Amino acid sequence: MIIIYFLLDIVYLLLFVLMTPLVLYRMIRQGRYRRGWKQRFGFVPRRYSNQPCIWIHAVSMGEINASATLVEQLHRILPQYEIVISSTTDTGLARAEKLYGRDHRVFFFPFDFSWAVKNAFSRLRPRLCILMELELWPNFITLARKLSVAVIIANGRISSSKGLPRYRLIAPLVRPMFRRLALVLSQDETYAQRFRFLGVPAEKLQVVGSLKYDTAEITDKVAGADELARQLRLSPERMIWVAGSTGPGEEQMILEAYEQLIRSQALKKLRLVLVPRKPERFDEMARLIESRCHRLLRYSRVKSGHYQTTDDDSTAVILGDTMGDLRKFYSLATVVFVGRSLVPLGGSDMVEAAALAKPVVVGPYTENFTESVEALVAAEGLEVVADRGQLAEITCKLLQNESTAQAQGRRAQQVIINQRGATRRTVEAVVKLLGYRMPLSDAAIATPALSPKS
Repeated sequence: MIIIYFLLDIVYLLLFVLMTPLVLYRMIRQGRYRRGWKQRFGFVPRRYSNQPCIWIHAVSMGEINASATLVEQLHRILPQYEIVISSTTDTGLARAEKLYGRDHRVFFFPFDFSWAVKNAFSRLRPRLCILMELELWPNFITLARKLSVAVIIANGRISSSKGLPRYRLIAPLVRPMFRRLALVLSQDETYAQRFRFLGVPAEKLQVVGSLKYDTAEITDKVAGADELARQLRLSPERMIWVAGSTGPGEEQMILEAYEQLIRSQALKKLRLVLVPRKPERFDEMARLIESRCHRLLRYSRVKSGHYQTTDDDSTAVILGDTMGDLRKFYSLATVVFVGRSLVPLGGSDMVEAAALAKPVVVGPYTENFTESVEALVAAEGLEVVADRGQLAEITCKLLQNESTAQAQGRRAQQVIINQRGATRRTVEAVVKLLGYRMPLSDAAIATPALSPKS
């Protein structure tokens, strides 16, 4: 075992050295990786209490958002447990701090060096680790087993585009790691089959649905949206096309489609809001918008008070270059395009926009969200387009036919409502694993399970 740790640490050290120039570049040019280095090496916040602990890890902002109802219900039903939350990315940690910083410890997930992971375990002393979706590291899993810490995967999924091909290449090496998991709670049967292939025993695998349906707020009013509309002079009578979570190579196509749409007299006053997924691309997108001779309005400048909008901004393309405001933009949209789907990036989550009863359009590359797409398409609550030309065509149809757009939005919202319940099933599985029984009412807490003899 010591030899395995040593070899893994050597491999990680070589990778770390090779990645250092890229990390330094991103630190200097993009402002990433500038904090949390002590935590990444295992010096996470130390726990001194004797409370048992549940450690929840979510890689990035999407997984942090998906964990919201799970954290809330576990905290309520198992109040004797301290819950700590980690993330890997800067945006994920920022979101975790906003959601949980008042009530729970939040920190960066340690690198998988054996000594860093061991340090983190000794400081946290968790009883259970919950990994959101899929984030397995050999030293982490091995040390957890050695310390008798149960590790489960919640909201489990393995993408067909990246995750499965990578694991398939090294399946003989990773199967022992998957077999060590105490429980895998899969989003659907397709993902469950992939977990079985990778070595998860059938008795440790349950299909419980996706947590994202529970975390998506069913509403037609988002807090702060009216203020955002006032700041940007987005009047209710103006059509607004929001392209959210967009990726490289996609914004060019969206701008071309927008230019095609506003050539029509009926859509001449259409407003475009472009919200790239990654903050480090905001400046690049500002340059792209201006290079195509559009007036640019950066929301970050307006939100910070450095710029007051004028009548001259009424035709500007709005760049949503802030974090945490995408739902507000979605709530104001006439039509929503969910990005990273016109280019082969796997797509972005369309559930949030669907929950707001918005007509949603996506491109053909949505393999990261296959289950959601299939459910929404089957209910005629989602439009899937093949390319830029179809994007303009379908968006035009929805913009010019209000009743069609509203009906599509209502059908999408109903799909989200129908798919709820994964949080309850996940919590039930966790409570049972920890040796408790679920409470009979929402106001009660879990109680110790009766032993077979009693």
